[in-house]
Amino acid sequence: MKFKELPGRIFTVTAMIMLAMILWFLDQRYDEFILFGYVLNDYLVKGYITFIALAIIYLIFKIIFEGTLIGSVKEYKARYSFKKVASVLYYTGCLIALTSIWVKNPESLFLAFGLVGAGIAIALQDLFKNFVGGILILTSKIYSVGDRVEIDKIYGDVIDIGVFYTTLMEIRGWVSGDQASGRITLIPNGRVLSSSMNNYTKDHQFIWDEITIPITYDSDWKMAQERFTHIVVEQTKHIMQQAEEGISKIRDKYYAEQVRNLEPVAYLKVTDNWIELSVRYTVNVYERRKVQNAIHRGILEEIARNDKIKIASATFEIVGFPEVKLNSKGDTNV
Repeated sequence: MKFKELPGRIFTVTAMIMLAMILWFLDQRYDEFILFGYVLNDYLVKGYITFIALAIIYLIFKIIFEGTLIGSVKEYKARYSFKKVASVLYYTGCLIALTSIWVKNPESLFLAFGLVGAGIAIALQDLFKNFVGGILILTSKIYSVGDRVEIDKIYGDVIDIGVFYTTLMEIRGWVSGDQASGRITLIPNGRVLSSSMNNYTKDHQFIWDEITIPITYDSDWKMAQERFTHIVVEQTKHIMQQAEEGISKIRDKYYAEQVRNLEPVAYLKVTDNWIELSVRYTVNVYERRKVQNAIHRGILEEIARNDKIKIASATFEIVGFPEVKLNSKGDTNV
């Protein structure tokens, strides 16, 4: 908790305790505290018990738990998750305390809530679906704050998970590459129940990427394959060890025997017009465009200083022209 928030929270606790003391004093001072013709002693007792209970709950969750324990967590993502849990527990505790103190027969109240809830669930199916989806996301960790996800072809980084909606900082959109567009996108949580979802950073933060370079048939393709692979290795070698550690988590958690080779590999493909040289490599999901730029720059520099490797482009060969004759009057005959 920030220091500037602490005085305000201490004031809140102090105010609730003072209100509880005032109600307790009134109850002890008057055998029958009458207001507008009603004896209010029972309400005074419930009132000061309520304020004491709320003060204790506020002290535990808002000052001790959220301020001291969560404040000591350095990692932002973990701190955010703890604050969400503390907030849910705080409001749940307040609801339980108020129900226990003010409701004489809580069982009948819960039954009534159940019947009303069933009717609301039918009338507000989408809202209820979003609520269930939100609980599922928080409990099963389908994704967490900070993850990069794709939901119904919408890409973005998760910046908040609410009860009904997930908030994304959109990437792509009209922006080339995996970079933020600046738009804040709200996704109904119910989407996780009925739609497919891709999580780019669950369990690890590395993906495989691929670039394809077309070269002419008169190029030295063996040299191109060797040089391009070397360029990719140089640009991604700092990632390899981290990627191996991240990918190993997949092997420990899932059946992923096919996840083996993390070294850059170059593949060739013969087409009608040129030779396609594709290089596959591992990259951190947040550095994809940066690494792509470095690799393309290295390839262009290699091509500029090596006349044995040429970039191919679409060409057209004209195999013949029709015979054209001009007469003296300027008419054209084909």
